[in-house]
Amino acid sequence: MHPVAYALVLVLAAGLLTLAGPGAGTADAASVCQGRPARTVAFATGELRLYRTRHYACALVLAKRPGAPRPMKVTLQPRGGRAAVVSGRSGRQAGPVTVHALNRCVRATATVSGRSTATGWILC
Repeated sequence: MHPVAYALVLVLAAGLLTLAGPGAGTADAASVCQGRPARTVAFATGELRLYRTRHYACALVLAKRPGAPRPMKVTLQPRGGRAAVVSGRSGRQAGPVTVHALNRCVRATATVSGRSTATGWILC
């Protein structure tokens, strides 16, 4: 294939994927985690969302009132495994964080602006 034609095909394919790709036109934070929604835990300053596929669990935390950047953290740990942590300053969300959780329970914690929530062992 001619190099110019190859480049044109790549540009067109990238444009089509951008326009018609998954999640096009949506700003839903749930789209960043794969799987079905498994649990939502609301707390004073935010909301912890957990998702589950057959092999993986995914978590993210959303601020109750998006706006100025503030400290946020989300942790997800499979039973018998190491915790995965995402933290930083954000105005809207922290995460997603994903762990391998085939046939395992997980526990999650989330913090937004110093207020936090935690689950026990869930999704067993």
